[in-house]
Formats: sequence, C-alpha cells, structure tokens
Amino acid sequence: MVIIIDGNNLNLEDFIKVVIYDEKVKLSEGARKVVKESREKVERMLSNGEPVYGINTGFGELVNVRIDEAKERELQINLLRSHSTAYGEPLKREFVRGIILSRANALAKGFSGVSPELIELLIEFLNKDIIPYIPEKGSVGASGDLSPLAHLALVLIGEWKVIDKGKIRDTSEVFKERGIKPLELKEKEGLSLINGTSYMLSLLAIAYWYAELAIRNTYISTAWSFSTLKATDKALRLELAKARNFPELIKVSEIISNIITDNEGVNWGRKTKVQDAYSLRCAPTVIASVLRTMNFVKEILERELNAATDNPLIFEEPISGCNFHGEPIALAADYLSIALTDLGNIIERRIFRILDSKLSGLSPFLANNPGLESGLMISQYLAAALCNENKVLATPSSIDSIPTSANQEDHVSMGATGTRKLNQIVDNLIGIISIEFLVNYKATLMYGVSGKYLTDVFEKLRSQLGNIEGDVALTPYIEKISKLIKNGDLVKEFGNLFDT
Repeated sequence: MVIIIDGNNLNLEDFIKVVIYDEKVKLSEGARKVVKESREKVERMLSNGEPVYGINTGFGELVNVRIDEAKERELQINLLRSHSTAYGEPLKREFVRGIILSRANALAKGFSGVSPELIELLIEFLNKDIIPYIPEKGSVGASGDLSPLAHLALVLIGEWKVIDKGKIRDTSEVFKERGIKPLELKEKEGLSLINGTSYMLSLLAIAYWYAELAIRNTYISTAWSFSTLKATDKALRLELAKARNFPELIKVSEIISNIITDNEGVNWGRKTKVQDAYSLRCAPTVIASVLRTMNFVKEILERELNAATDNPLIFEEPISGCNFHGEPIALAADYLSIALTDLGNIIERRIFRILDSKLSGLSPFLANNPGLESGLMISQYLAAALCNENKVLATPSSIDSIPTSANQEDHVSMGATGTRKLNQIVDNLIGIISIEFLVNYKATLMYGVSGKYLTDVFEKLRSQLGNIEGDVALTPYIEKISKLIKNGDLVKEFGNLFDT
C-alpha cells in the first residue's frame, strides 16, 4: 500500500502506517501541480525585486536587513547552519519519520513556495528510511520548531549526520551509498523547511496513538479488577450514563459491561454489595472524561496534520502571519497530559486495593506464602513512582513564555516541551496499566476467573508469562505486558467491542 499525500487528506491512521509501520509515500499529481505554481509565484516576486520576509530579508529581529540578490541562496544555507543548535539525546526513529511526513504534507498544500523536488526528497527519506540525527531539545514552539527542523534540513542538503542502523554517520557517506542526490536549496526553501510545527506535531500524533492503545487496554484491566475484587456492576448501568448526558460515558459503560457480562465475581458483587470504592465505581466516569479529552485532541491533531504552518505563505502576494505558532498543539498536549496522569492515578488505586488483603479479601500482596514471600508488594511501589513522575511532568508547559530574537518573537508556545513530556506520560501510563494487568493475572492464577473475554485475555497472557510461583523479579513481566499493549496484541481478542 502507498499513502498518497496532497496537503489536505492525511489522517492519523495513515500517518501511523508510514511513521511506525513503514508504508511507502507518494506525492499526488494534483499537489505537485499546485506546488509548482506556488514556486513560480516566488520566482516572479524575486524578478520584481520586492522585499519578501525570509527571501531577501534577514530573519526575526533582523527583518529590516535587505539581502543582496546574489546572496539570497546563501542566506537560506546560513539559516539552516545557524539554527541547527540543539541539545540532548537523538530523537527516536518514529518521531523523526513523523517530522519528515508532516513537513512534506504541510509543504504539499502549495502555500510555501518550495519546489516539488524538495518534497520529493523528503518522501525519498521516508521510503529509503533516512533518519536525520536530531537532538531532542531546542524548540520553543513558535517561529516553528526551528532547531530540530534545521537539523533535518541540513541533511537534505547533504550536510550534518544521520542515524543509520543505530550508528551516527556523516550524511554524505550515506547519500553516496543509497544513491541520494542532495537538495540544491532555492530562495525561501530553507525558511519553509524550518518554519513550521512538524516536530511537536509528530510527537503529539505518536503520543496520541499510544494513548489510544492505552485507553483500549484500560477497558480490559478495569473490567478485570471488577472481577478480581468482586465489584458490583451497578455503576455501569446505562440509566446512570444516559442521565449524565455524555456519550463517552455511555460508550465506556457499555464496553466494560460487555467484558464482564458473564463474570461470576461481578454477579456475586451485584447480589451482595450496594456500592464500591471510587476507584471502581467512578472508573467509567474518569475513563469517559479522558476519552472526551482524547476526542478534542484528535480534532486538533488532524487539522494540524493538514495545515500550512510556515511564514510567509504565498498567495497572490506573500503574507506574513503566525501559522507557525504552536499554541493549538501546546494546549492540546498539556490538556491530554493532565487527563492521562489522572487516569494513571485511579488505576494505581485499584492496584493498591487488590494487593491490600484488608480491602480485597485476597492473600496479602498476592503472595503464595505471605511473610516468607513479599509477592507483588513492590509492583504498587512502582505504580506510585510512575504516578508521581507523571504528576510532575503534567505541569503545563504552555503557561510559560520566554521571549526570543531580541523581543521580536515575544510570545512562544513551549509546545515542543509539552509534547516531549506527553510521550513520557503515555509511556508511564502504559507501565501503570501493565501493573494492573499483572496483579489481576496473578490473582487469576491463584483464584481463577470466569467469562469469555477475561478468560481469553488470561490465556493470552499465560502463553507469554507462564506461572508466577514464589518471589520473582517482576520487571520482565511488566516489560512483556507493556509490549503487548503497545503493539495492540491484547485488544485483538476483542474484535469490534471497543467501537460501541
């Protein structure tokens, strides 16, 4: 399958197919025509000698410095070199591929004045798996993601470094081996490459994808805790959900109810309990609230995937504006960070409840020989540590702004920091969900489980984890479960149940 990009129709699912699962990419013929026409407009402006920001002027606070015509292309190369100023670990492969794809699609809209050849080279990077070396820190999320995108752009012109099979290598060597011709940069093309939101957009999209998998697995782990703790399912009644008037609450209640519909523990709880603790009774409301946040973020995400975000944009005349500002992404990332952090909080409370024999009625810490063995005691410590880290990371980045470029750029979004933190929060959340799966798995080994869906999940995990007898290091079990969550293996057993 080939994903066709045209600047207008890229959705999250196709984005992920390219970025994580290596689908090939092609520029649509219609987009190629529009891009070519946009470039011709830039050529006419140059021939008329009119001042255009970033084409024959300096950048940022240097906007009033006019550039000699003979040095306009040198200006673009100098821009890439000077702005390649970053710090930290190299970005993961999937993040870099996301940056390349989102930049190519944004430029394909035909408002950026670049040549079709530039976009074709970005696509060639995706199809030949060229991964520029981009340090993770340096963008303030306005004027575009200047620093990380400048590192990408340097590789396009044959400079800087790439990560090839895990090794950092000179770009020129890899280009020679792969038969790739460096880009000959034209006027405005350097600015068009770095003046956009592609870094933070890539990180938001990938975080969202894994968060969506986390939510789907949370339906299962929550239902399993209902079973283990013999909770009543009264709080899942659709009358309650409909009275609250949120469609997400109706959906979540239906899904969890369907998972435990034939579960003996829940049937017992329904007959013997009036209500349960909030971590069980309020789980549908909390998950539904997170799901509503996810829906909000996805709309922003898919709009931004098909947005022109550089400056100036080329219409019948060049217009200098603020499409590069990361505020929509920054606010969405912070909002989702808060929601997912709270989801982890309620899951940790259920883990605690299962392991506390006074609350669960089960063996203390699910140990086979309590006292001699500590059982799964420390798994709750780990969940608490992950929750604590998420609470620190969830402090919004978007509430801060540090002026740049001699106060010409006096309000920035800090969206890049927000999306980096969001990815850490999502990974920690998956760890917390993995622990809820683990404690329920051990409880099932000891006490059994009933019902089709939970039995299927238990058998799936047993094929991966085997028995847990006595005290053992739990890290490998948590790692295995987290991988099953990230690759979607556990939710495969549920078919279309989550699409209620």
